[in-house]
Amino acid sequence: MKALFVVLALLLVTVSHCTGKTFTRCGLALELDRQGLDRGKMNDWVCLVEKESARNTSAIGGPNRNGSYDYGLFQINGNIWCSLGVAGSDCNIKCEDLLDDDITDDVRCAKKIYRRHKFYAWNGWKNGCLNKVIPDVHYCFN
Repeated sequence: MKALFVVLALLLVTVSHCTGKTFTRCGLALELDRQGLDRGKMNDWVCLVEKESARNTSAIGGPNRNGSYDYGLFQINGNIWCSLGVAGSDCNIKCEDLLDDDITDDVRCAKKIYRRHKFYAWNGWKNGCLNKVIPDVHYCFN
């Protein structure tokens, strides 16, 4: 029954959010800066988002090995950080709210994840950004 609920909820979310915003690289850097992320780590934040969601606010990833899904720009996990249908889990947010064009709640949750685990919470960052040459987005602020 729970699996059916998850499938139906994901279908509803997917249908209702198919027109998510895809940021340009500089557009993303500027918005993340506006949201208060550290410019000194901006290259890593942008690389993380590019590897996790291709800068698309409506991205849904999964299922993961444990059956969970990941949501939004930062691919925030639904088993740990958000809950389907009702605000909950560690970020006290609905997973569906991570799929809209307003990334304020996404950034708030990503900051919480970062405070606990740094960038190591994100496989996209570990596999695609850590110890790699990553894009420098500081030119976006000129």
